[in-house]
Amino acid sequence: MEGHFYWIFILALPVACIAWTVTKEEIFREPREYFVTKSKSSNHLLLRKFFYMFTCEYCFSHYVTILFLAITQFKALYDDWRGYLIAGFAIIWMANVYMSLYNIIRIDLKKEKIITQQEEDKMKKTYDALISEQTN
Repeated sequence: MEGHFYWIFILALPVACIAWTVTKEEIFREPREYFVTKSKSSNHLLLRKFFYMFTCEYCFSHYVTILFLAITQFKALYDDWRGYLIAGFAIIWMANVYMSLYNIIRIDLKKEKIITQQEEDKMKKTYDALISEQTN
């Protein structure tokens, strides 16, 4: 799987998905909270950094990318270690673009949900006020 530039975009998708899920989603909340605590309270620098890696989507994407490069043996531009290096950083960068876009979409969806809920609450109050007036 050498040289196909489009593979950077494809491999970045599962890297982004895994990195985001582990570092942000509810399913991994308990281990993540443990890692956050350990990343702040461990006595050794290496332990703090190790645990921090599981709380930062950018940091974690590096390790997921290394795993995917080992599995796929994808190289970009060169057929030796330089190809892995270039492919790795390209995939990491693209995965983080994907995660940023996903975050923007999620924020917009949350914003719309909040606005809709506020409008529904406002309409309900108006409706309740009208019903109250009619019964008096």
